[in-house]
Amino acid sequence: MSNAMIEARDLSKSYGPVDALKDVSFEVSRGEVLGFLGPNGAGKTTTMKILTCFIAPSGGSASVNGADVFDDPMGVRRSIGYLPESTPLYTEMLVLEYLEFVAKMRGYTGSEARKRIKKAAEQTSLGDVIAKEIRQLSKGYRQRVGLAQALVHEPPVLILDEPMSGLDPNQAAEIRELIKEIGRERTVILSTHDLGEVQVTCDRVLIISKGQLVADDSPEELRERSGKASYRVTVADDEKGDDKRIRDLLGKVKGVDRVRPRTADAKGELIFAITPTGSQDLRRELFRAAVDGDFVLLGLEKKAEGLDAVFRDLTTGESGTPKKREKKASAEDKKAEARAKKKARDEAKKAEEEQESDEEEELESPEAADTDADSEGAGAQDADDGSDDSDDADEEKK
Repeated sequence: MSNAMIEARDLSKSYGPVDALKDVSFEVSRGEVLGFLGPNGAGKTTTMKILTCFIAPSGGSASVNGADVFDDPMGVRRSIGYLPESTPLYTEMLVLEYLEFVAKMRGYTGSEARKRIKKAAEQTSLGDVIAKEIRQLSKGYRQRVGLAQALVHEPPVLILDEPMSGLDPNQAAEIRELIKEIGRERTVILSTHDLGEVQVTCDRVLIISKGQLVADDSPEELRERSGKASYRVTVADDEKGDDKRIRDLLGKVKGVDRVRPRTADAKGELIFAITPTGSQDLRRELFRAAVDGDFVLLGLEKKAEGLDAVFRDLTTGESGTPKKREKKASAEDKKAEARAKKKARDEAKKAEEEQESDEEEELESPEAADTDADSEGAGAQDADDGSDDSDDADEEKK
């Protein structure tokens, strides 16, 4: 018998031309707390909605506790406790009234409902607020009520979509501890983009980016897989004050990508931050470089890369890209745009000047002069005609 409580095979979901999910496959074992990690819009919520039968996939299959999302959606819903990102609460109800309503919707009444409500309230520490209206509760307690409604029917699988969203650090710590406790008895999927939650809460991490799974490991394995640790080297100041010599020697060590000086903590010290090209451990080579270069090594520290850098690398491929470089590129783009606009204005102005010049040339051309002459001749003829008419009138009077 398989130990997998959740199985997804080649899940895909398209919204018109947009592919929200692309052939996503994974399994979640019984009693495992899985972190489903990814940036906003990566496909986390779409996957959660497919697993909870809110939407159907465009392709692939999924099952929860042996029930298929297509063939037995009611069986899937009975096996899942779901807390969506926007907690589904009727705030005008008392906490107890709301949990009684949820139990009734799940098919429990009487003593069975009371027993389940009591257990869910104890698990989520709601005893002090059980008789209060939900709208009077803090954000942290409202999240607890949301968790309680997901636990009333005692499901083997719990799916939580951004459960710490909007909580202050103290409230988030309380909910985090609660999830860890619940995870001892149930399979839990925690959908989030908060790296801190994943590191302290989850046994395993799935990272999704642009609708595709890009990692499936424990938090520790992810950091090891990235391999790009950094090194902090502290040496005694060179007698000649030539820190460039030491920097060049460190830069020549095989496997070193970049050496950057750092502000020294004490007088007479030089500190360098060293970035390797790969995952190899450079401490031996750096020590030998100090011996061969005849400079005093005061400290050598290896710093593991944090999960946040691994996350950026997997989802964007830009974990090592400094922000200043992005700003510079943006400024260059703006300059290019301004140059293009100026060029367009100059060309338009030049075209206008050429048009005006053409018009002036047309006015001064021989054809225009002939036209003017013809006009003057016609005017003179009209004047003569007028004079003749005047003479005829004078003769008649005589």
